[in-house]
Amino acid sequence: MKRTLRDRLVYQPVELKFGTSGRRGRVADLTQLEVWINVRAELEFLKSLPRERGGIESGDDVFLAADLRPSSVRLAPEHGGRGELLQAACEAVRAAGCTPVFEGFIPTPALAYYGFGRRRASLMVTGSHIPFDRNGYKLNTSAGELLKEHEGPVQAHVERIRAEVYSQPFERSLFDERGMFKMGSQPLPEVSGEARAAYRRRYLDFFRGQPLRGRQVIVYQHSAAGRDLLVEVLEALGARAIPAGRSETFVPIDTENVSSGLLARLEETAREIEAQHGPVAAIVSTDGDSDRPLLVSMSQGRARFHPGDLLGLVVAQELGADAAVVPVSANDAIDRSALAAVLEPKTRIGSPYVIAGMQRAAAKGRRRVVGWEANGGFLTGSPIERDGALLDPLPTRDAFLPILAVLAAAAREGVPVAALFGRLPQRFGRSALLREFPREKALRILAKLTPQAAGGSDAPGAMEMLRRYFQPSDGFGSIERLDSTDGLRIWFSNGDIAHLRPSGNADEFRIYAVADTQERADEIAALGVREPDGILRRMERELDG
Repeated sequence: MKRTLRDRLVYQPVELKFGTSGRRGRVADLTQLEVWINVRAELEFLKSLPRERGGIESGDDVFLAADLRPSSVRLAPEHGGRGELLQAACEAVRAAGCTPVFEGFIPTPALAYYGFGRRRASLMVTGSHIPFDRNGYKLNTSAGELLKEHEGPVQAHVERIRAEVYSQPFERSLFDERGMFKMGSQPLPEVSGEARAAYRRRYLDFFRGQPLRGRQVIVYQHSAAGRDLLVEVLEALGARAIPAGRSETFVPIDTENVSSGLLARLEETAREIEAQHGPVAAIVSTDGDSDRPLLVSMSQGRARFHPGDLLGLVVAQELGADAAVVPVSANDAIDRSALAAVLEPKTRIGSPYVIAGMQRAAAKGRRRVVGWEANGGFLTGSPIERDGALLDPLPTRDAFLPILAVLAAAAREGVPVAALFGRLPQRFGRSALLREFPREKALRILAKLTPQAAGGSDAPGAMEMLRRYFQPSDGFGSIERLDSTDGLRIWFSNGDIAHLRPSGNADEFRIYAVADTQERADEIAALGVREPDGILRRMERELDG
């Protein structure tokens, strides 16, 4: 007779893995049992740390929030009845001897800011920007994000908790044969609202007064967790914020992969609003959990998207940074800008690596430490004082700060938003991706193309293979150098850059492009993902066929 929980499961469990930031998976595989095991284990790991290193204690509050994906807080029939991930996390918090406090549907950085300020752990249920059929969560320590150095010890706790739970007699288990709570669907806890209010105050206290008075801004709301709060903050700072594009169906917005179709829709919306209400300074938005910004400026009825790595460059200059940390995928305009003098060594892609770089910069005595990613998420690693106002550090991706800083700078100078970007070294970027491209396959392809000291291709052989895919007939110069810090970044003699990298938390294969014109950057990205014979597809057939 099958007596243990593991014996009675009628499905094959799929274990959650760490991605670039947090744990993500297909909703169909995200049983409440799997979420409970991982959250419980991560909290037990935090209980093993001293408070000054991000630890927690039994009896502590743990703050939780969620994005607007249906499976975050509801059982989703379209995903096999999986869901209520927040409720599973709340039960894991209780099992760890702590108290769950639900802060509502708010941005990930709002939750983190509140948790860091009160030295308590926090957990956001979110799939961020990845497709609708996926979800996950991100847990923060009481002092900052979980870093790469934590992953090994955390996984040891996961394995221990998993063994304990699987070996429990089925009759005593919280979970049924499908890995769902025996007690059935659970209501949401009462919303606290304090984290939302604290995050709002952060910006009203720093951008004092009404610096955006007279500016008209469209807020593309779609299904972003921060959609209403962003409108509130803009209006409190004097802007006329016009909501548009609100959706009750979840829309996965990837701020690194803004399609021409989305840009055309935003431009059309702006033209309609300008016809009724006059000039629009910008269209702003965020991804699903509102930690990555989207900024589009308007000029003479035309919309222009400003990529996150250039947005971060403008914001860092505005804040007077004396240390800047960016990943290797960032637009190389920073290397040619005034910030080149304060640029720290470039990191691997992902906020944990950027945070580690900021920590190293602070340890060297830097006083105004910032970092950002190509997706636009902006991080502050130290307090920043300006005109008597203090901005507390927030060492996690944030979307509101870059949006507000750029709008306020343009308003103060009385110039269009696009003018701030016109002052930067003129290097242009674009990224594109192939979805449903297994990460393991992409890694095998890159292994054959990357010169390595051992176990990989030799340098001449790798270079020869790369020349087959990046040919002069497509406008590429000769290959000058390679960087395998994260993925494979390729520099060409004509100034082009192509960077190939599998996603860290989804089955996606990306190409980042940088060039001297936007048209050329767009062309490189298109060459990469063209179907059925683009560069990435030819690599797939020829190197992993």
